[in-house]
Amino acid sequence: MNNTRDQWSSRLGFILAAAGSAIGLGAVWKLPYVTGTSGGGAFFLIFLFFTLVLGTSLLLAEFAVGRKTQKPPVEAYKELAPGTAWHWLGILGIISSCLILSFYAVVGGWIITYFVRSLSGSLTDPASGNHEDLFGSIISNPWEVGISHLAFIIVTIIVVQGGIQKGIERASSIMMPALFLIFLILVIRSLTLDGAMEGVTFFLQPDFSAVSGDTILFALGQAFFSLSLGVSIMVTYSSYLSKKDNLVRSASSIVGLSILIALLSGLAIFPGVFAFGLEPNEGPSLIFTVLPAVFSEMAFGAVFLSLFLLLLLFATLTSAFSLLEIVVSSVAGNSPGRRKAAAWIAGISIFILGIPSNLSFGLLSEWLLFDKIFFDQIDYLVSNILLPLGALLISIFVPLKMNRAELQDELLRGSSLGTSFFNTWFFIIRFVTPVAIIFAFLDVLGIW
Repeated sequence: MNNTRDQWSSRLGFILAAAGSAIGLGAVWKLPYVTGTSGGGAFFLIFLFFTLVLGTSLLLAEFAVGRKTQKPPVEAYKELAPGTAWHWLGILGIISSCLILSFYAVVGGWIITYFVRSLSGSLTDPASGNHEDLFGSIISNPWEVGISHLAFIIVTIIVVQGGIQKGIERASSIMMPALFLIFLILVIRSLTLDGAMEGVTFFLQPDFSAVSGDTILFALGQAFFSLSLGVSIMVTYSSYLSKKDNLVRSASSIVGLSILIALLSGLAIFPGVFAFGLEPNEGPSLIFTVLPAVFSEMAFGAVFLSLFLLLLLFATLTSAFSLLEIVVSSVAGNSPGRRKAAAWIAGISIFILGIPSNLSFGLLSEWLLFDKIFFDQIDYLVSNILLPLGALLISIFVPLKMNRAELQDELLRGSSLGTSFFNTWFFIIRFVTPVAIIFAFLDVLGIW
């Protein structure tokens, strides 16, 4: 191992950063609206099962690759499978991360715009008019969303250029505790609303009559999406881990935090939605059209809306750090001198790549391919094709190309768990996970 390679200063620092990567728009933005459109509590229970079983297994697989090699993804796969084409799995992760961040930063820009507007109280002012119309006017304004899009990317670049300890770990150690604190405040306020229990019932009481094949497949995809799996982000983050760290304990902590945030997200959103007689199945616009309407009906609604948007911004940024880091670490290697240049070049390039997504709701709204705007094309390509493909390949690679004895040593080092745990995990990652992903993949492609 090259001793100049940066490392996390502590296990807690790694867990907060990795959890920050996992706890992004997937948990706070996507999970509530997917839950709302997919059967409520039944969907959440299925999502919980897939996260604990398949998500944890795949997370440990990525950890094993990264910590074993102490290298970024492309070099890691080359070391473990020399002379083969498996290093393209790392390249796939880099391409996927660039595409994700290109449209992810656009949504991050919307959040910045909404947060700035919320500080004046205008979003919860009854005179502001229809929230759906307001959202449409904001995202179709190229200058307003363009500036906020750039601002989001610049903040991400500044943090990532600082390195693992002084950049990502330091920022995550501030943002993640703040995120949890804000969430607790919002949940307490939401649960004290009249009629809040109807929302809690919808979110947590399962109605299995509403479950379909699509519900199960949505839950599987959400489990992977919510843990940042399939693009080798966790390979990158775990490559900065000390050989003394307990991988199983770290994975359990990250999955636990991810589930906790998913639970808090539902408890913060659905009670308010039901308390004010709104629909929980509003889709992706839930955050930007329904929630401002909810907060506008509350006492001190402007304050709580600003807190929620700040929370959402922190969650989005901590995920963006990991998406840019996989690119920067692959380009800069162990050279601190090259990191700053790599961060700026990669970040600005991804910003430019995201401009068509940013303009998809305005100037390029009529630029359609397969009846989808550019933003939706990139989202579909990444979420429905590249992410499951990456997850499938990782689940095949680890049991096929890594020595089983070395793999067991890597996973169980520092752990009190024995061979039975490893054998169970190995069976799941080798047989169960690939089959589940293939079924989801075939459904997305309309083949099954």
